[in-house]
Amino acid sequence: MIRRPPRSTPLYSSAASDVYKRQASGQSSNNALQEIKRLFGANKAGHTGSLDPLASGLLPICLGQSTKVAQFLLNDDKRYFVRGKLGEISDTGDSEGQISQFGSTQAIDEAVIKDSLKNFTGVISQIPPMFSALKKNGTPLYKLARKGIEVERKPREVSIYEIEFISIENDILTLEVSCSKGTYIRTLIEDIGKHLNCGGHVIELRRIGFAHLNIDQSKTFEELKELTLDELDSLLIGSDEMIPNLQSIHLDNTQTADIKCGRKIQCSELITPQKVKLYDVHKRFVGIGESNTSSEVLPKRLFV
Repeated sequence: MIRRPPRSTPLYSSAASDVYKRQASGQSSNNALQEIKRLFGANKAGHTGSLDPLASGLLPICLGQSTKVAQFLLNDDKRYFVRGKLGEISDTGDSEGQISQFGSTQAIDEAVIKDSLKNFTGVISQIPPMFSALKKNGTPLYKLARKGIEVERKPREVSIYEIEFISIENDILTLEVSCSKGTYIRTLIEDIGKHLNCGGHVIELRRIGFAHLNIDQSKTFEELKELTLDELDSLLIGSDEMIPNLQSIHLDNTQTADIKCGRKIQCSELITPQKVKLYDVHKRFVGIGESNTSSEVLPKRLFV
């Protein structure tokens, strides 16, 4: 367990991360972040990737020095629970937009849908939606979309690892999707609807997995508010635990001193460029380093 420092001491003197599940859709990721920051008395906090306002679910939040590892989580895979309404389209791709009828769903059943889903696994191409945070000449696309302006967007490749069919009932298609960073689930549902010649839009979206984290590990804000300080502390995950896929390198005292002074060190066991977790002789997490082809490790993000 990572103990909270005295109230007079900045929380960032303790390296820790919190996993937080947003209770409901409609709340911005930044609002959720600010609630957790106040609850833990942290003077520094950050999340690992925002959710759409419509979406709910898992939002990992880093506190104090753990904000230094957030950037290493942004590229991790995600898993979503999604419900889409077939036969209707939306100008935003979800139920918050203007809805219109599109095509008949009379001939669409489970077998037809499962056959269609085969076209959307693997590496696929998506055109980002206008209602997104992507920018055109410095302006977020959603701001242009609200003014009725549509601009050309270049297709981008994303990876869909798995689409699990759950049900189709009353034209409501329910799926679980495992995917790479940058995947737009709204676009996926729209594209599935187009492939079925009936159209579709998202009516519910919930992030249930992020990297190695699962929503079952998380807490809602209402649940967190009922806990004592010690109970809150027990939920914190060590910064190094948030990046389990990085190789661990254990340094001697001289190497630790060099790294902390910003100097590169030799590490013969590393022969390819990669990011690694660094530990001192007491097995304390020192930070993240990056190796090169000369078996050298340079400091990347250090914890002091």
